[in-house]
Amino acid sequence: MSAIQNICIYCGSSTGSEPAYLRAAARFGAILAAAGIGLVYGGGKRGLMGAAAQAALAHGGRVTGVIPGFLAEKEHMLEAAQELIIVPDMHTRKRLMFEKADAFVALPGGIGTLEELVEQLTWVQLERHVKPVLIANIGGFWRPLLSLLAHMREYGFVWGDFEIHYLVAETIEDILPMLERATARQPEEARAKALSARL
Repeated sequence: MSAIQNICIYCGSSTGSEPAYLRAAARFGAILAAAGIGLVYGGGKRGLMGAAAQAALAHGGRVTGVIPGFLAEKEHMLEAAQELIIVPDMHTRKRLMFEKADAFVALPGGIGTLEELVEQLTWVQLERHVKPVLIANIGGFWRPLLSLLAHMREYGFVWGDFEIHYLVAETIEDILPMLERATARQPEEARAKALSARL
């Protein structure tokens, strides 16, 4: 049995201009459902996030949405989700999404997606947790970010004990196997220590 029970996805609340991103989000939702892995996400019905969640539901999957009250109408919260949690603010949303997930995947998205991804990378860098973080570089979407991270290393801002640990998948089908391998490599004591750490 996989150590991964739930995966948190970060992605756009719009569909973007490239149809491949929408197809990828829906495909990932279906893959999670088929694998019996729950999807944790921001609770909206629109954009890539809505496509992933609705695909998971359509294929018999489990979906947990966490959405701040002020976004419930703007992002058209997905009332069909088995678990829909309305929270007072963004900080609570991110904390709950973190607590409910065993791994994190960033699909294409905007500023909010970038912020959520970078926060997870920071927490991993500071050894606040060892949950895998994966960048889904669909169609090369995240290439500029990956170049920026390399630039930071080149100029000495990421080094030694402060290395940033993340995975990069080029296709949707690669994501789950990569996450499962990464989780399997983690010593049990490292997972236990991370779970007890305060973010």
